[in-house]
Amino acid sequence: MSNRFFHAENAWLPEGWEQDVRFHVDDGRYLAGALLGVGRDVHTEVADSLGRWVVPGMPNLHSHAFQRAMAGLAETRGDSQDSFWSWREVMYAFAGLIGPDELRAIATQLYVEMLKAGYTQVCEFHYLHHQPDGRPYADPAAMSLALIDAAQEAGIGLTLLPTLYMTGGFDGRALVERQRRFSHDVDGYLRLVERLRMLESSHLRIGVALHSLRAVPEDAMRAVLDGIASLPPSRSGMPATMIPIHMHIAEQIGEVQDCLAVRNARPIEWLLDHAPVDTHWTLVHATHIDAGELQRLAATGALVGLCPTTEANLGDGLFPLKAWFDAGGEIGIGSDSHISVSPVEELRWLEYGQRLLSRHRNISASATQPSTGAALFAAALAGGARATRMPVGSFVGGDASVPSVGNRADLLVLDERSALLAGRDHAHVLDSWIFAGNSNLVRHVMVNGEWVVRDFQHRDEARIAARYRAVIARLRV
Repeated sequence: MSNRFFHAENAWLPEGWEQDVRFHVDDGRYLAGALLGVGRDVHTEVADSLGRWVVPGMPNLHSHAFQRAMAGLAETRGDSQDSFWSWREVMYAFAGLIGPDELRAIATQLYVEMLKAGYTQVCEFHYLHHQPDGRPYADPAAMSLALIDAAQEAGIGLTLLPTLYMTGGFDGRALVERQRRFSHDVDGYLRLVERLRMLESSHLRIGVALHSLRAVPEDAMRAVLDGIASLPPSRSGMPATMIPIHMHIAEQIGEVQDCLAVRNARPIEWLLDHAPVDTHWTLVHATHIDAGELQRLAATGALVGLCPTTEANLGDGLFPLKAWFDAGGEIGIGSDSHISVSPVEELRWLEYGQRLLSRHRNISASATQPSTGAALFAAALAGGARATRMPVGSFVGGDASVPSVGNRADLLVLDERSALLAGRDHAHVLDSWIFAGNSNLVRHVMVNGEWVVRDFQHRDEARIAARYRAVIARLRV
């Protein structure tokens, strides 16, 4: 990939909007970050114009790809107590239909949708490991490799999180028949992680996920944490000490009640007492966190992954966002079950839920950042990048004194011709993108220095969609 130069009239940097920004891209990275106020023609190199409004690609920190194909299939009331737990039975039945070929087709279609919406890196929380009866495929990594292939085909960055899932509850009960394909023992799980780490690249990072406290016994959690600490560096050179660790936690009231009954502690309280939670950890949902847990968790530097559209769809509840921000906590966003595939909608409903709860407006804004849209966007970029453990989420990164080092060249060009952005200045562009209407404003998308979406169309959209439709027809969904 040869040196290329791009120019943006306005680009979103960590400090906010900057005018007249020039990007130097080589080998899929920004060299020495973004150069400010230098115009289109520097040192005789003419830069291609990107347009008026350019922002970094958004990381998606929580995805279960196969669930995209069942979106809308669990919206029929089964009984008067319909809840997450009844939705889960529908999900298990659907999961039993999915093999490597189906997963690849579904995930590729999903990743195209993500790219068109503005996500450029996704954390795939992957627990669909084996055949429906629990037997491993001939290649035990077949389902993981299907996801890697899907991300490569679509052109999205992937943080693959193979997930440990061992028990059916806090009491250690065995997995039911529909859960058997999720299961690994600790040794088999660590072998899978080690193998996948040898595939890492500029697009791919491998982390670990502990499904939940109810699905991972304490001794297994300790064995995995000890085991990953002793793994050799990955193919990309990532040391084991930098492996991202993700976990579902405190998503449901029932989970909190069961943990109290069996372990005499709330889930987050128990985890903080029994695990070395730090900046490498992402706790997904953490919906039912009390004030004491919140202060303790924020002090660890761990990230909270919020998925507002899925949390709303499942009736989970609302995370105490303002208290978390006040405690110095950081967040990222994810589309989880993919009932919606839109960072705009996740950020919008993250804010709207807090407004409904507090009966006030602009909850996420602050004295230092009065724009609610800018505050949410910046928080989700920074937190999401940390969750992925990839050099993404910012136009400025790496060591500017070493020209060969920088963040990955991921960017979004917003549609300056849209009526939604007419007459908007720096103070209102992100607010208008996130809160004004439902038109997709992501016109072009670059990932790792390559254009994957141009004029709202993915580079291979028609073929990928046709294959997806054929798979869904075969599944009789």
